[in-house]
Amino acid sequence: MPYLKAAEILKAIGAIEISASSIWRRVERWGEQIQKVEKRQQVKAYELIEPQPHDPNRSLGPMGVAMDGTTMHIREEGWKELKVGTVYEVGKRLQQDVKTQEEIPLGSAKNTTYVAHLGGPETFGRQVWAEARQRNWMDAVDTQVIGDGAAWIWNLASEHFYASHQTLDWFHACEHLAAAAQILYAGDAQRKRWYRRWRNKLYQGQVHKLIKALKAQAARQPTKADELQVQITYFQNNKKRMNYLEMRVEGYPIGSGMVESAAKQFKARFCGSGMHWSRTGSERLIPVRSAILSRRFDKIWQLAYNSPQD
Repeated sequence: MPYLKAAEILKAIGAIEISASSIWRRVERWGEQIQKVEKRQQVKAYELIEPQPHDPNRSLGPMGVAMDGTTMHIREEGWKELKVGTVYEVGKRLQQDVKTQEEIPLGSAKNTTYVAHLGGPETFGRQVWAEARQRNWMDAVDTQVIGDGAAWIWNLASEHFYASHQTLDWFHACEHLAAAAQILYAGDAQRKRWYRRWRNKLYQGQVHKLIKALKAQAARQPTKADELQVQITYFQNNKKRMNYLEMRVEGYPIGSGMVESAAKQFKARFCGSGMHWSRTGSERLIPVRSAILSRRFDKIWQLAYNSPQD
């Protein structure tokens, strides 16, 4: 929470008199120590892995990684991207089936942990991989990466999680489908009928039929061809990530709600009214926020507290 609010709560509940600036200085100090713990964990994640015989007793169920980006305001720099990642185990919960509208058990994320980085994808990729390794990723029976279509996400997936299924977030795919419907039809009723029809087909993994249909429409309506081509290219570039029927049958989630929710949790702390951060201050608080959201602040605190001070 904001430092001033934290000071008020400490005074009201714990009768601890401490100023907001003192809390800030402690976060600066210990956030930096937690950053060092994270860097050591990243180095360890890339150590040579000794080959081991398969042990069925050690195997975990399927796991996944989801990545996304949000923004926060940095003083003297403006709005900058904060990359957010989640590592999760695959479970099931009751959700509404898109086609039947019935409540059925569908794949979902559980036991989720979080990482975030204010900067480029290279460091962030190493950070996500380190988190996955700590979660025993290599013992998972199968794995998945979910993203919204951003090229940097798939680049990191290919570099660090090359053996994993890649899944384009279902809701982003539907947004592009809705954009295509908007281009094709001026009338509300026609647009909705076309959208519902192809959403059901896409849900059944029929992206190839959708691409063929859009190409046919572009040929019949040359004045709309350029706009339609944008959507055709999107579906073509991501068609291998739109095997929604197969992923649902195998019990995987097809939506990136877990990481979009995580991005909102980071924004709740860093994007309050009037909040402008220094780069150093934000970078020291980000790992604290990640540890709290991952429900393991006590553990990482012990590691940071007992680490040698530079």
